[in-house]
Amino acid sequence: MNSLERRLQLGLGLALVILFGLLWLLGNHSIRGLTEEFVVSRLGHDAESILAALILDQGRPRVRRHRISEFYSQPFSGHYYAIRLDDNVEITSRSLWDQGLSLSAVDPGDSRRSMVPGPDGQQLLLLEKGYRKQGREITLGVAEDLTPLQAQRDAFRRYFGLFALVGLLVLLAIQGAIVRRAVRRLEPVREEIGELAQGARVSLSEDVPREILPLVTELNHLLTLMTQRLERSRNALGNLAHALKGPLNILNQYLDQPQGEREGERQQARDQAERIRQLMERELKRARLAGTGVSGQRFDPCLELPDLIAVLLQVHRDKSLDIKLQIADDTASFADREDMLELLGNLLDNACKWAESRVICSLEEGEQIRIRVENDGSELSAGELERLVERGTRLDETVEGHGLGLAIAKDIVKLYGGGIEFDRSPSLGGLRVKVVLPRSESKTV
Repeated sequence: MNSLERRLQLGLGLALVILFGLLWLLGNHSIRGLTEEFVVSRLGHDAESILAALILDQGRPRVRRHRISEFYSQPFSGHYYAIRLDDNVEITSRSLWDQGLSLSAVDPGDSRRSMVPGPDGQQLLLLEKGYRKQGREITLGVAEDLTPLQAQRDAFRRYFGLFALVGLLVLLAIQGAIVRRAVRRLEPVREEIGELAQGARVSLSEDVPREILPLVTELNHLLTLMTQRLERSRNALGNLAHALKGPLNILNQYLDQPQGEREGERQQARDQAERIRQLMERELKRARLAGTGVSGQRFDPCLELPDLIAVLLQVHRDKSLDIKLQIADDTASFADREDMLELLGNLLDNACKWAESRVICSLEEGEQIRIRVENDGSELSAGELERLVERGTRLDETVEGHGLGLAIAKDIVKLYGGGIEFDRSPSLGGLRVKVVLPRSESKTV
């Protein structure tokens, strides 16, 4: 069942059925208990009256009938009593006619009640109580026919069942209308999604029910990511087209010249071709950055960084580098795996390229992720450091050697809403790159 409306109606309907069923059972049990308690209370009063009307000291024991209710004198009236004395003499009410009540001895002060069959097919509630009168122990049983009360209880159950059925149907109809009205509040969201597909709007309105607000918020976040991706792709293509114009013009000029020109110009052409390759590689790397908020394989620094360092040691094996990794063993995964490998790979590769013999990479985890990569290479001037941090500067065009890798790193850090700083390493003396990434990955800057 894929219909949300049907599921809500089925769930609410089942809850109402259970509720009315429990009410029916509870009502039936309560009424039965109340009626029996009422009858027992009345039988107790009748027992006191019969005991007061009992005469024991004038020959044969007897009950003065004018002192008790006349129902006990009418045959099969539904009201009966029986008295059992300590010498097994038994006195019964005239209403029992030629039948009796099965009594067992009850100690004075005690009582018990039970359901017993009575004359004429009646169902009797029998109250047996023990007394002591004039030195003699007496067991007095008083009974009343519950058939009329049971008939009334049965009628109540029928009426209550009918009322519950009608009420259930009415409530199901009402809750069905409420569910349909609530579901109709999703219709504007569907219409807005259609407008998004047509390009008539750029985001969904968040004036929606609270239950679907998180879904709308995530959709708007996804739309923002898509817009940012599209903008980055357009910018990358524009940058690539603009950057390729110069090298292509030089190549065209070279190709237009007659053969036999100087070898230096041929080398210049080869340099421009290499530059075109680097520019294309840089923009393609920028275009495939994932950024925050995108589900994918997470970056596990404890697992990935040792492998990355092993690869770099092989690439730069001619330098015999000492790459030291400083990271806690319990550091948790974060960010997109490919993005972080791109970021740390570029930073470490740049450090290895300009290091004399030592590179240090440290990663600290807290409210923010702090990454430091430093080397013992040549000391950069203040002007070079200033150009490295200058906003919008194409690093690969301004600082030789610290170009393409640091440019890509700067793009990744900006994509994650973090910060990147360049300064001198106080312990090694070369370039130190400090990266701070936000721990929360719920939004993209």
